[in-house]
Amino acid sequence: MSKFFYLETFGCQMNVVDSEQIVDLLQAGGYRPVEDPENADLILLNTCSVRDKAERKVYGHLGRFKPLKQRRPDLIIGVGGCVAQQEGERLLQKLPFVDLVFGTHNIHRLPEMVAGAQRRDRRAETQFLDRETRKNLFPERSTDGNITRFVTIMQGCDNFCSYCIVPHVRGREISRPSADILDEVREMADRGVREVTLLGQNVNSYGANEPGELSFAQLLHEVHEVEGIERIRFTTSHPKDLSDDLIRCFGELPKLATHLHLPVQCGSDAVLEKMNRGYTREEYLDKVQRLKEACPDIRLTSDIIVGFPGETEEQFEQTLTLMEKVRFADVFSFLYSRREGTAAADLEESLPPQRKQERFDRLLTLQQAISTGIWQQDVGQTLPVLVEGESRQKGELFGRTTWNRIVHFEADSSLIGRIVPVRVIASMKNSQRGELPASVEPMRRTG
Repeated sequence: MSKFFYLETFGCQMNVVDSEQIVDLLQAGGYRPVEDPENADLILLNTCSVRDKAERKVYGHLGRFKPLKQRRPDLIIGVGGCVAQQEGERLLQKLPFVDLVFGTHNIHRLPEMVAGAQRRDRRAETQFLDRETRKNLFPERSTDGNITRFVTIMQGCDNFCSYCIVPHVRGREISRPSADILDEVREMADRGVREVTLLGQNVNSYGANEPGELSFAQLLHEVHEVEGIERIRFTTSHPKDLSDDLIRCFGELPKLATHLHLPVQCGSDAVLEKMNRGYTREEYLDKVQRLKEACPDIRLTSDIIVGFPGETEEQFEQTLTLMEKVRFADVFSFLYSRREGTAAADLEESLPPQRKQERFDRLLTLQQAISTGIWQQDVGQTLPVLVEGESRQKGELFGRTTWNRIVHFEADSSLIGRIVPVRVIASMKNSQRGELPASVEPMRRTG
């Protein structure tokens, strides 16, 4: 008889991919997913610790399950991901109703840990694995009829930005063999996947630590040749590793989406140096200019941290002027969050919380005006949209433009998986509405 599991995922796209691996492992062991934890035999949280708020949210969610455990002692509760990697045994000590803790390198051990928990064996597995072992444990994804899929090409990070916990909870950088990546992409294409997103903490440095391996730009060219793949994306990019060859890809590869997420974090050289970002304001702006020369239609998105320790008003203003110069289509902005174990944790924070919030609000106001202007430009334009599936609204489909913008429109489900022309008729804060022309023919170039 099948058992049932409930899984919650917090944080970044890397965690989403890890959760897909968790689902595959559990289903192979006879478990089936449920949407209500009340009906689960196993409850798992795949956690994120990049932001303090995310970490606190995990503890809040775990507290919800304590009454379930009290009523049903056989219920198994587990925690994985970055918080699990950080806390390890401490999670078991703080939360006696938690049965198992597995770190970012130990997902493959989940089935045996669940089996142990059934025997009342409470365990925390958070050891980092050596490079060769990790190379053999890169997960391959099942497609499940999806039109778009993530493909993990590397794990970990060697940058050690002073504010970032990722290298401490994900380990050092390792690239997956390009032959394995290409085999997986080909298999996905054969099963109906039309868009792949190449995923890593810093995809721009793919292959740099692997003698004889392809560079990231070369890998993109190889993926571009895979028959059946219509669109390629990648994330995340570190500006210091954005090579000339990679910039040229945006002008040379028609399948490569003309959207790039390029986190700048701050517009001040002094703050960028404290952040250990490895580039200056002018170097970042120079790369933006060369991207726009290679691909005039490209749209950039970014990450920005407000209130880094020691940030002055003048330095914050430099961030605003950079935003005005680059004109990002969207920005993911964050108030600085101190993370124990990072270099920045030892820096003195002198900015009062209300001043941080005031700066944050000013940044949001500026970016909202820029974003509204950019996305309004699409209204009245006919754009190629890769149709991904049915919308919640009956009779509607949704897809994405090359700029990663969701568009909803009325259409028949036979269009799912095709790139079709859609005329944008309205642009909202997070999505757009469109309509099909009278006669729809597939568009072979993503544009």
